[in-house]
Amino acid sequence: MAKRERVVRMSVEQPLWRALTGYRVLTMIYAVLLAVFGKDHLGRQLFERPWVAFAYLAFLAVWTLATLPKVRSAASCTKRFLGADLVVALTGIMLTPIADVHSQTFDGPTLPSIWTAGAVLAFAIKGGWRWAAFASTFVAAANIIQRGEPSRDTFHNVLLVWVASIAIGYVVEVARASERTLARALEIEAATRERERLARDIHDSVLQVLAMVQRRGTAIGGEAAELGRLAGEQEVALRTLVSSGLVPPTRVSEDAAEGAVVRTVEVDEESPGEEAPCDLRTLLAPHAGPRTSFAEPGAPVLLLASAARELAAAVSAALDNVRVHAGEGAQAWILVEDEPGEVIVTVRDDGPGIPEGRLAQAEGEGRMGVALSIRGRLRDIGGTAEVISVPGQGTEVELKVPKAQVSRGKAGSAR
Repeated sequence: MAKRERVVRMSVEQPLWRALTGYRVLTMIYAVLLAVFGKDHLGRQLFERPWVAFAYLAFLAVWTLATLPKVRSAASCTKRFLGADLVVALTGIMLTPIADVHSQTFDGPTLPSIWTAGAVLAFAIKGGWRWAAFASTFVAAANIIQRGEPSRDTFHNVLLVWVASIAIGYVVEVARASERTLARALEIEAATRERERLARDIHDSVLQVLAMVQRRGTAIGGEAAELGRLAGEQEVALRTLVSSGLVPPTRVSEDAAEGAVVRTVEVDEESPGEEAPCDLRTLLAPHAGPRTSFAEPGAPVLLLASAARELAAAVSAALDNVRVHAGEGAQAWILVEDEPGEVIVTVRDDGPGIPEGRLAQAEGEGRMGVALSIRGRLRDIGGTAEVISVPGQGTEVELKVPKAQVSRGKAGSAR
């Protein structure tokens, strides 16, 4: 039995949730120990009304331990829990003057102490920097109200929580965007490997059998010839599927709104007023067949959809000329080259060639096949077409389209 490859992807934010769980427990223990053993600046017990402090801290301990499952993942950390957790932190801050009447004159810790930062960090991990700013603003306001006249240390602590939580929230958003980018890259890599495997299998088995059936059927004749013709058509269809891929033409878009560039590949669905680049290979691949060889680059050859269609139509016209003037038995070759500044498509055949002056004579007689169907199409999209023919050595048609067609398409899409 063949082994199946299984990919397990772990969320990049999961370690942050585990760290937050540990932080909440440790800071809860710290707040309790601070209330038990803490002293003020005169060496007295930290809280004048310890029963208020210990009642709140007992509730804080129970709340922290009972809600540990809530801070294990983004799914379990709901908005309702976040709101309740923030209320617990704000309540502890506002109860501090009741537990210690000197808290407004002595710049000591609040009842929840640094546990409050855990509530804010939960907002940051769950919703990013905007949620962190929202929660830390409430904490800052509560601290200022509790102090009455905030000191420099109070302002410093409030600013530290505010900036740190927003920074962590931003890092979380970048991590999520990067995770999506990596996931999409892995999907594309897996799809590419599967496509290559299918292409190898089809080439090694099905295509060879179809080609053999076509040859033997043509040689035998009669009903076998019809069977060979059908096998040849299926071979062309399979070659087209393999060369053009298992998905429709795609377009590439980028989104940097969430802190990292996310490249998304989507099915090309043209909308009015917007024209996305098209892979020229998918338009030329159907021409491949028993008498036509098709050579293409391994990467997409992108042109504006309109330019790609005109170029493909010019190639089709060149192949029609091969069949008409060189005969059904002539062999043709299509070569696609993706150069830095232009795309070059060459159509060559092994026919008798075109006598010198014949193209000019045909144009003068009103037969505009090459002039309009090939040169005219290329001229309309800013390209050029050159016909090179030597009698007895076949004909070569070289079609060139500048890469500016792609850049103009991208600029138009951006607008």
